[in-house]
Amino acid sequence: MNLANHFLIAIPGMGEGLFADSVIYVCKHVSNTGAMGVIINKPADVNVADLFHKLELPLERTELAGDLVLRGGPVQPERGYVLHEPMMVPGGEKDEVAYAATLRVPDGLEMTSSRDILEALSVGAGPRRLLIALGCAAWEQGQLEAEIARNSWLTVPATDHSVIFDTPLAQRYPRALALLGLQTWTLMPNAGHA
Repeated sequence: MNLANHFLIAIPGMGEGLFADSVIYVCKHVSNTGAMGVIINKPADVNVADLFHKLELPLERTELAGDLVLRGGPVQPERGYVLHEPMMVPGGEKDEVAYAATLRVPDGLEMTSSRDILEALSVGAGPRRLLIALGCAAWEQGQLEAEIARNSWLTVPATDHSVIFDTPLAQRYPRALALLGLQTWTLMPNAGHA
């Protein structure tokens, strides 16, 4: 099982907290080492302009200023992760990445955790479509598979990146469920009972 470039969709009723009603883009999944991803629908208490101000960086990409920074997960919540469309290195080889710490998701997006991508954005460069998150979600070997076996998560290939980049935050959960032909009410444990 390799769930890289898939969405993990929390089962309704998963409980309270960060993972309730969450959608996670899986960036890496290796059965013998574990998995990691970024929650794409939970806002943090800061927008991109505030984040750049705290980092003492200008923000030439003014269209990003009002975007919310997301809570990417409970692991390393002080660290930034930028989920973005693949960047081509000018004159570079096909497999080169544009930034120092970039994970290329096979057939999917890239996730960069180095400051150089923020510096590129600060001068008006960088990827066109992106989201910035603080923290990530991570699972040890076998942990994610066990959670899926307990029916904690639904999975669907993340072939429609508009869920991440074009869909308002509040609509990302139902939109991800719709990729499976589902609606929230169809999964509620008490649906249809008075």
